[in-house]
Amino acid sequence: MVKQYIHKVFSVLMALLVLFSTVSFTVEKHFCGDVLVDISVFSEVQKCGMEMDAAEQPSMTKKSCCKDTTDVIKGQDELTVKTFDDIEFEQQVFLVAFSHTYFDLFEDLTEREILHKDYSPPNLVYDIQVRDQVFLI
Repeated sequence: MVKQYIHKVFSVLMALLVLFSTVSFTVEKHFCGDVLVDISVFSEVQKCGMEMDAAEQPSMTKKSCCKDTTDVIKGQDELTVKTFDDIEFEQQVFLVAFSHTYFDLFEDLTEREILHKDYSPPNLVYDIQVRDQVFLI
């Protein structure tokens, strides 16, 4: 039962590792001057309202103080599948020895025999703590 639980947890962790290593996303940032106003990962950044449109004021040649930057974080595009035969012999020996010793650490408790399950404790004739006036404080 423990081996099945460990196998399921390990499978979920490996699936999450593959998912997060292949996901790509963009981070958009809006600066007003040198001050960071807004950061957005999944939606459009909110502007500070100080941008100048060239269409609205064609006579002005002044540059806007605001700028937008976009950082693209790319995930892994290609996943390679390697078999046990693709790795070197020393690594194969290490993996086999490690897995063998790791799985032998866990023993099932159901197979052990409990020797004192039919043992009944002796009858108490006197309450020894009260008789000797010894109490835990």
